[in-house]
Formats: sequence, C-alpha cells, structure tokens
Amino acid sequence: MLLAFSIAPQTSDQPDGSVSEAVAAAVKIVNESGLPNETTSMFTTLEGEWDEVMAVVKACVEELEKRTPRISLVMKADIRPGYTGQITAKVERVNKLLEQ
Repeated sequence: MLLAFSIAPQTSDQPDGSVSEAVAAAVKIVNESGLPNETTSMFTTLEGEWDEVMAVVKACVEELEKRTPRISLVMKADIRPGYTGQITAKVERVNKLLEQ
C-alpha cells in the first residue's frame, strides 16, 4: 500500500507559529523506518504492508504527543495488493506519457 499522510501539532510555541521542528521529528521516524518514503511540502508518502505503514504513523503520533496536546493527522491510502515499487512507478508512468 501507499499511504500519504500529513501530521502536525495544532499548537506551536514558536513566535511565527512554525511547526517545522515537530514535523521534522516525525519525518525522522519515517526515514528510520526503512520503508520506501518521500516527503514533499504537504505530505509524506510511505510504501509497505498495512501493519508496517500504520506502525510508522502511530510512532509519529506518539512522538508528537510528547510535544503538543493536539495533533492534526490527514491520511490517504492506495491499497493495491501484489504491487510494490509504486511510490516511484506511478510517477514514472505519468512522466512517460507526458514525454509522448
């Protein structure tokens, strides 16, 4: 499965309201998971089996709970059993069509 998620604290003690430090802590957990992943300005996408992916999301939530009493979590999943490498393959297929 591919799971795109966005996680951030709903509060910040930074003067500019930045949540970058908390988001970086979550992205570190994702990177250390060993699962294929990609982080963009709005979402982090993970690829793996259901239990693997959800365990990473749960670890991210638990890390943010140490920092804030309220968390925003948005998730979108592409569940397609039997397929791997889709974190890059889906984009490659579209790019190939654009080159035609």
